Amino acid sequence: MSASERITLIQPDDWHLHVRDAPYIASVLPATLRCYRRAIIMPNLHPPVTTVAAAAAYRARIMSAVPAGIDFEPLMTLYLSDSFDVAEIRRAKESGFVHAVKLYPKGIAHKAQPGVSDIEVTFPTLEAMEKHAFPLLVHAESTDNNVDPFDREAKFVETTLGRIISRFPGLRVVVEHISTREAVDFVLAAGFNVAATVTPQHLLLNRGALFESGIRPHHYCIPLLKREEHRRAVLKAITSGSRKFFLGTDSAPHAKHLKESACGCPGIYSAHASLELYAMAFEDAHAIHHLEAFASLNGPDFYRLPRNTSTVTLEKKCWKLPAEIQYGDGEILIPLFADRTLPWRLAT
Repeated sequence: MSASERITLIQPDDWHLHVRDAPYIASVLPATLRCYRRAIIMPNLHPPVTTVAAAAAYRARIMSAVPAGIDFEPLMTLYLSDSFDVAEIRRAKESGFVHAVKLYPKGIAHKAQPGVSDIEVTFPTLEAMEKHAFPLLVHAESTDNNVDPFDREAKFVETTLGRIISRFPGLRVVVEHISTREAVDFVLAAGFNVAATVTPQHLLLNRGALFESGIRPHHYCIPLLKREEHRRAVLKAITSGSRKFFLGTDSAPHAKHLKESACGCPGIYSAHASLELYAMAFEDAHAIHHLEAFASLNGPDFYRLPRNTSTVTLEKKCWKLPAEIQYGDGEILIPLFADRTLPWRLAT
């Protein structure tokens, strides 16, 4: 196999991951362990993880599913809401295992979901986070029902993100799973305290994938897939060599019957092949030489964590993805690009 058919990278990390809770953790975590050494763990459980004590308990449940001898570190986050206790920021900073706070606009996925109803309510917390250099992770979408669903990221960027950065210019912010030209432009224009994660689906698919020979519920995620012009803008940004963008799969498992229900859940499961999917996107953009920075360097640099010292190798070797994956006790997942063949594969 020639050098052009093998890529060795510093071991990457996943800076946006959902592993759910027991008993589902054991079903999905092995896919992450195969290639990532660390992962930012999302706090949107039921109830959400709002305290350092709850994060410690959740971390213990995750670690119980990590086999002996596997070097993996879950980087925990707290869930921001209107009733968030500002004192948790100091505790989080001192904990050594909580690394960020996640902002979900109230009702972003469901009307009953807690979260932030008015950004000004969070200003005391954001002030403490700026003081302690503690990152804010933002699901940047408007929940105004008068805003077209495909425009909700752009609207949030216009009306809310600018207010946050203007009020707290030293706050470290990650704009999560960006999907639009407007989000790309905002991140590029901001200081180095503002960065963004990007998912495989927003690099490889446009909104036409939602309607391929009918409604495709397993391509439904939030933010929604966008027009081709936006996909190209995001791809161009991450393959430019900019240090402001890094890998965050937003791999979000939901059982098949919940995705295919009358009111399907948003979320795409990609952990099973995410690194290979990113490699495919970078190769298609003739920018495979920028993959390591995106996957392995920019994230730890932003989070002020050491870069990993271990490596992983990708091979130019076709392999077929599974049509379904076992999930929990007798349920199944339909993964991204199910039953399709990919050109890159992680070497064993």
